[in-house]
Amino acid sequence: MSKIDPAKIWSLNYRLLMSVITSVASDVTALGLEAKELFVLTEVEEHPYPAELAATLSMPKPTVTVYVKRLEAAGFVRREIDATDLRRHRLHLTPAGRKVMQRGIALLSEAFGSRLGRLSAAQQAELRTLLEKLS
Repeated sequence: MSKIDPAKIWSLNYRLLMSVITSVASDVTALGLEAKELFVLTEVEEHPYPAELAATLSMPKPTVTVYVKRLEAAGFVRREIDATDLRRHRLHLTPAGRKVMQRGIALLSEAFGSRLGRLSAAQQAELRTLLEKLS
């Protein structure tokens, strides 16, 4: 029996995720977003501070700042000074931001769903179980 190569499994997973993202990139762009900006939007409610977003998304803080400024200019997020700490800005998803985020997530879900469709229902359930164990 051959040895399992964790790097190969990681690489296959990464290639799958990148192929899904790439397959919807033009549709996400049509929404007025870059793919990474979509991922920022998806985390704003749970992590409303730019530093938290950067840590959660494993992005440099200056990169998150650029994305937040673009999202704010597009009307997808709103920044306000945190009443409990006047040095920090708290981010809020706007109704337009929520709408575009939901559409972007739907695009990703559809693209990933078509790949999952290559698996039987039992295989999909097993994959979910395995991913939950790894998360």
